Amino acid sequence: MLGHRALTLQDYTTILKRRWWIIAIPAVVFPIVGYALTFLVQPQYISQTLVLVEQQKVPESYVKAVVTEDLSGRLASMKEQILSRSRLQPIIERFNLFANGKMSMDERIDLTRKNIGITPIQSEIARTNGLPGFFISFKANDARTAQQVCGEIQSLFVSENLSDRAASAAGTTDFLKGQLADAKAKLDEQDARLAKFQQTYMGKLPGAEVSNINMLTTLNTQLDAATQALARMEQDKSYAESILAMQQAQQPQTTEHGGIAPQAQQQELQQLQAQEADLTARYTDDYPDVVSVRRKIKELQQKLAQAPAAAVAPAASTPKPTDSVSVQQMRAQLRAMEQGIAQKRRDQAAIQSQLRTYQDRVAASPAVEEEYKSITRDNQTAQAFYDDLLNKLNQSKMATDLEKRQQGEQFRVMDEPNLPESPSSPKRPVFVTAGLAAGLALGLFIVGLLEYLDTAVRNERDIWAFTKLPTLGVIAFAGEQATEAPKKRWFGRRTPELAAGNKPLMNAGG
Repeated sequence: MLGHRALTLQDYTTILKRRWWIIAIPAVVFPIVGYALTFLVQPQYISQTLVLVEQQKVPESYVKAVVTEDLSGRLASMKEQILSRSRLQPIIERFNLFANGKMSMDERIDLTRKNIGITPIQSEIARTNGLPGFFISFKANDARTAQQVCGEIQSLFVSENLSDRAASAAGTTDFLKGQLADAKAKLDEQDARLAKFQQTYMGKLPGAEVSNINMLTTLNTQLDAATQALARMEQDKSYAESILAMQQAQQPQTTEHGGIAPQAQQQELQQLQAQEADLTARYTDDYPDVVSVRRKIKELQQKLAQAPAAAVAPAASTPKPTDSVSVQQMRAQLRAMEQGIAQKRRDQAAIQSQLRTYQDRVAASPAVEEEYKSITRDNQTAQAFYDDLLNKLNQSKMATDLEKRQQGEQFRVMDEPNLPESPSSPKRPVFVTAGLAAGLALGLFIVGLLEYLDTAVRNERDIWAFTKLPTLGVIAFAGEQATEAPKKRWFGRRTPELAAGNKPLMNAGG
């Protein structure tokens, strides 16, 4: 009937009334079969334990944790390590897991991995540093074996966490020690460079400008005072020389050899020399007065050299046996003056040398300051890096000691692995329900297939579907004559029947 025309609710009801037993039989038999299968399937027991993550007992404001990786990532890493062949094979051999004689060790390891469950706890309470804990479960054919293996895996996680954190802290400390040694070597190099620079440019370093300028002012004042004192002394000397010349003029002008000495020219020469000394103390060599005085001195010296008594004239202060007492006293005063003038000139030269030194320092200060800033900046950077590493190393040492004392983050076993009282699989309600669903599905499929192959005409709508003619009346079936069964064809439709069931039909269409 299916596929010939659109069916109504009455048609479905009629089909169910006619073929209900086809649906009912598998719907009853299959749940029974499912229930029976549960006795054939190997039971599986699951043992489970809860591990909580305890945070560091010392506040992080005092000791900062070295291991800051998220717990989810560390848990995944530990899981990969624990599920490795080297860790699982000893457990499999100890508890003789999956030893049915047909499985290789690789297959037993893979099956063991599949039966281990690691389930993180997703707590509703927000945590800043990861999960609050996780479940560990193991599934085995025996309840006691499942409990023991679950306990072994739980111990592996706890010990792996402790060793992993201790190794991370120790590795961090060793790394920081190496970095600190390198930073100290660089800092020592920078300190040596800075010390050498300070020694080389002593007095020119930044901060010495004020003292250098004050020293320049003081030296200029001293130079002016020395220059003025030298000028006064030379004037006094010139005056004394003039008096000496007058006194010598009053006595016979004879030399030691009996010749006439050019006293006037000698006195003029001495005056010019004193004037030259005065001018050179205040002006440079290019100053016109200095040039003029030197030219006169040169001309006068040439005249003295051409004079008959060309011998070197003795100094005015040089004593002579023919000098009178007053002349000798005056010569002694002149010698004292000459010594004072010489000393004053040495003082003047020393002050000028110091002036040039401090002028060089002030002039070189900008360049020295720029290089000094570069050196001190490198030194400060190296010092800051060294201090930072030293602080981190101290923190890492405290964190390492904290891990050794087991005061850091730890895994705490909240519930020991339980001993399962009933198998987790097979679940009989599931098998029965699945059998019922399969039986109903199979019955409906068979009914649908039979209806699809059935081409019997049972009512007016079937006649209309086959003949497309209207029905004038329906005559009830009254006889007992058996009707010939229509020929069936495999995987084909039956020949349409004009009379079906116990109600013959009459079509008077035309």
